Amino acid sequence: MTNTEKKEKITKIEEPEYFPFIKGTTIDLCPRNSKYANLYIRWKNNPKVRKYARNIIPRTIEDQKKRFETSPGGLTDHISLDIWHKKDKKLIGQIGLGHINWVSGWANAFLQIGEPDYWNKDIGTETTNLIAEYAFNELNLNKLHGGVAVDNIGSWSVAEKIGFKFEGIRKHEMYIDGRYVDTKVFRLLKEDWLKSKK
Repeated sequence: MTNTEKKEKITKIEEPEYFPFIKGTTIDLCPRNSKYANLYIRWKNNPKVRKYARNIIPRTIEDQKKRFETSPGGLTDHISLDIWHKKDKKLIGQIGLGHINWVSGWANAFLQIGEPDYWNKDIGTETTNLIAEYAFNELNLNKLHGGVAVDNIGSWSVAEKIGFKFEGIRKHEMYIDGRYVDTKVFRLLKEDWLKSKK
């Protein structure tokens, strides 16, 4: 089996095992699956992909598998979904909500497209729209927020496209490639999101 064939075997899925949780136009969001632990680890260790995600500690397949061993049951403070490209039937990344505060109604929104071939194709915009709709209309959260390195133009452009408001700069928030980098801080309120959809 060639390397290309091995790669396709890892990233493609047959239709009977494909279970969308949220349906989009170009992509669907599906529950994470321990079957793809090798692929998750490949993304987390890929220097190009992990740069702005700040995955600075090498990850192993054992580390990833442990994350599937326990289930919190009920409400959790972290929800992560796989991003599947519908036409290609290919797992290309993950999106989710972290540090969820169910009392105050806010969460940190995060996105990682692990397959660089799918960067700059508006997939991030569609995916972030879907997670915002889920957060506000299903989970009844009131605010999403996030911080993005100023150099990561692709990510903060996505935030601005779907209506996240710029709140400010955090100086020297990240250490990337031997230098301290500022981050741009954004927020999206449910009321602003609903107004934009009218």
